[in-house]
Amino acid sequence: MFVIYGRNPVREALLDRRWDMKTLFLAREGRDPHLAEIVALARERRIPLEYRDKRAMDELASGGVHQGVVGFCSDYGYADGNALVSETVRSGGILLLLDGLSDPGNFGAIIRTGYCFGVQGILIPRDRSVRVTPTVMKASSGALLQVPVASVVNFARTLDGMKEAGFWIYGTDAKEGKDLRSVDFRGPVGIVFGSEDKGIRPLVRKKCDAFLTVPISRPFDSLNVSVAAGIVLYEICRKRAESATGTRGSG
Repeated sequence: MFVIYGRNPVREALLDRRWDMKTLFLAREGRDPHLAEIVALARERRIPLEYRDKRAMDELASGGVHQGVVGFCSDYGYADGNALVSETVRSGGILLLLDGLSDPGNFGAIIRTGYCFGVQGILIPRDRSVRVTPTVMKASSGALLQVPVASVVNFARTLDGMKEAGFWIYGTDAKEGKDLRSVDFRGPVGIVFGSEDKGIRPLVRKKCDAFLTVPISRPFDSLNVSVAAGIVLYEICRKRAESATGTRGSG
């Protein structure tokens, strides 16, 4: 079973019928009025409601911040990586590739940012990588329900297939790469972010067509990966909006 907790993630799951909610648990104490919409949605879908005390709720959420609501769903279903690549080629969109990310908080934050900036989906390696978990769901504030995540067996081979399909693959590097602001991001693009401690693996680096660097004002080792993802995606969207309207920014 897949556990979803927190008001916004549970609400989004109830609104999206692709998620098969089995049972909804609510805090017995106080009967929070903010949960009224969630209760109404659950009753509309005829999902069983059960009330528990605070200790039981904390156990159901494995100590996570549940805000008085925990839902049990069928297991998370990863997207088909090949289908995701094909759809993104047709739309000329953006795929994120997370090479060995380990922190579920960073993963959730990247999913949330990706949703805000219109990414088509996210690809992760099947091994030695963070997986989709309830913590990731909570950190994404429910955006995981809107952004498909695919788990692929061979990351380097997946990049080869993407390039053959028409993608331009950009790796990210804190010190070596083109200034993010100088790049034309038209067409289908894949953006690779490495792990928090080691960055992009050497074999995956070799598959990248070019590297991007986020310009910073003061000398520092590197940005947090989720922060860097937000900056990169903002700039891609800004550049694409300029191209679509024929305008040029002042920077």
